[in-house]
Amino acid sequence: MKIAIVGAGIIGVTTAYELARDGHEVTIFEQRSAAAEEASFATAGLLGPHLLSPWAVPGFGQALRLIGPHATLRVAGGLNRANWAWLRRWRGAARSNSAPAAALERLAQYSLTRLKAIARQHELDFETSEGRLVLLRTEQERAHLQPALQVLRDSGVSLHEIDADVARQIEPGLSPEAPLAGAIHLPDASAGNCRLFAQLLRQGTQGSGVQFVFNTRVDRISTQPTGVALQGEPDLRRFDAVVLCAGMASATLMPALGLRLPMAAVYGYSVSAPLRESTHAPRASVVDAAQQISITRLGQRVRIAGGAELAGADAHHHTPTLQRLYRTLNDWFPGGAQLSSSLQIWRGARTMLPDGAPVVGASGVPGLWLNTGHGAGGWALACGSARVVADLVAQREPDVSLDGLGMRRF
Repeated sequence: MKIAIVGAGIIGVTTAYELARDGHEVTIFEQRSAAAEEASFATAGLLGPHLLSPWAVPGFGQALRLIGPHATLRVAGGLNRANWAWLRRWRGAARSNSAPAAALERLAQYSLTRLKAIARQHELDFETSEGRLVLLRTEQERAHLQPALQVLRDSGVSLHEIDADVARQIEPGLSPEAPLAGAIHLPDASAGNCRLFAQLLRQGTQGSGVQFVFNTRVDRISTQPTGVALQGEPDLRRFDAVVLCAGMASATLMPALGLRLPMAAVYGYSVSAPLRESTHAPRASVVDAAQQISITRLGQRVRIAGGAELAGADAHHHTPTLQRLYRTLNDWFPGGAQLSSSLQIWRGARTMLPDGAPVVGASGVPGLWLNTGHGAGGWALACGSARVVADLVAQREPDVSLDGLGMRRF
């Protein structure tokens, strides 16, 4: 089949890989000048397990707070109607525990297995690390995480509730002065450089015949006949199928097809800093459960990621949020990273649906497939979501159930 993909982030690139692997002729259209330039550019780096990652699922971990110095979600410039409706649904999912958490974790585990298979097959080096600690400042935080821990256990994820001494043996760089009640150890968790993986995979897929069309905006998706209309081109480019992997751009393309999803752009931050002293830095990745901030070792750098805000794409960087990232790093790993120079500070949108899960599979419109709305889990879910879409396009039963991840839930 001749297939178009809209969007060349980590979701689009992995989808192209899997479709090309099945023998399809694939073209990716991307409005930026390179792959993984938007939401995939400087992610936290966390792969599966997913449920204990910051902002993974509403209702697990820290409660949603909108005001005050410890707000978990910052609202800048006032709430428009769409964002207010999204917030109400997000809160509803949190209170009712109605997010498809088990389905999301199954997909994350499947995705991690698929990613490792791809990396082995093509000998991809993308600054990976193994193992993760979820750091608990108080026993109350441990209690808040119990619903998520039960889902992980039911999903077969290896985890251990450990005390502070064992946590410091696993991550010797942890400050002995930081208040630490204990931790959740995820020995099989992984992390890696999302953008680097996407770039390596893009190079490989180009070599196998996938065509990347950059600096190109898709104005419209057509289903009769199937194809895409590009900005500045009078004629429709025809395809046998279209896969929509375009993040927030998906929300602007779907209504013309009679499709609507309650998406919101929730912006997060990351700071990537050169390694200063290896013994004072994390060996792998840690998550501060209370602050909803992750600290990840990526090669010779340390990446601190966190923050969440409903604001415009052109909003200024929020200095208090960045200061909170620096403070959290210094709380746990003082002296581990060089913060005085050569910093990469990034703010990017996570396209989120109110229940924290993506929409993967058939759209209900002939010829159009959806692989979008992955929120904070785009990197963790990418390879699995891509393989599932490729299987569905080929009319094969996927290896992982998509119950709870389709359009019908909305």
